[in-house]
Amino acid sequence: MSEPVAPKTRAVHAFPRPQGEDIPERIYETDQVITGEAVALKIQPASPVQLIAAGIIDLFLSIGVAMAALVFLSLVGSLDPEAAATYVILALVLAVVLIPAVVETVTQGRSLGRWALGVQIVRDDGGAIRFRHAIIRSLAGLFEIYMTFGSIAFIVTIANVRHKRLGDLLAGTYPVSLNSGAQLPPPLIMPLELSSWARQADVSRLPGTLAWRARQFLNTASDLEPAHREQFSRSLAAEIGPYVSPSPPPTHPERFLAAVLVIRRDTEYRNSRSTQERLRSRVSATLPYGLDTPHQRNAASETSSHISR
Repeated sequence: MSEPVAPKTRAVHAFPRPQGEDIPERIYETDQVITGEAVALKIQPASPVQLIAAGIIDLFLSIGVAMAALVFLSLVGSLDPEAAATYVILALVLAVVLIPAVVETVTQGRSLGRWALGVQIVRDDGGAIRFRHAIIRSLAGLFEIYMTFGSIAFIVTIANVRHKRLGDLLAGTYPVSLNSGAQLPPPLIMPLELSSWARQADVSRLPGTLAWRARQFLNTASDLEPAHREQFSRSLAAEIGPYVSPSPPPTHPERFLAAVLVIRRDTEYRNSRSTQERLRSRVSATLPYGLDTPHQRNAASETSSHISR
């Protein structure tokens, strides 16, 4: 299968065909985080470019803070050579470890560089970080950023799906992009000529990798050259076809891809609702006689109002 050509305008959206391992289901559109309250949050991971640019800004800021702390300590303390090493160590600890940790805790994962680039550090469950998360990230930063000139942080960030550095892996945190709302693609709509076929179509055997690639292609199709757009759409449709039954009526490959993804999306939504209903029924069945759930009360009120009408 031929590789897609890089988009004419937004090269950031170009994507190669995944090699080897399947792509996780959770990056089908955006990353999904389940909070402690069982609420699903769709979050866009911060890109390595954002993280590197924010890190450079914070690095220069830390150097300035270290120099200011060193000058202050030298003015209030003695000027003998033996105390100079102590002042340097204290200034570095303040500028590299303590002050960044306090700032991250107070601002809930922000810093000057992250504020400028629209990045925030959150916990793996989507919640705000605390001081223990911030201090672990700062201590790990001494090794992966300052002692190794950022090489360890760069390698770990690129190798990780969520673009975590070593400090994030140790602290259980996660860099997210606050500007991801403007980057979300529009929702897919079922093509009219395929609506009848979609009612009986089965796409349950479709691998997550193919679904992800189809969605990425539809997101960026308008940026591709017409010839390569047509070629890649037909190639994807040919790959997805064996996983769909029955075969669709004749249509354009892109409309077929959109229909398959809409069926997959709606099926997953119905399965989720069905699971919720079963859980709700089990809970209501265990309640003592005379007690009911809010869902049952709402259903009863709707029934009574319908009868009265």
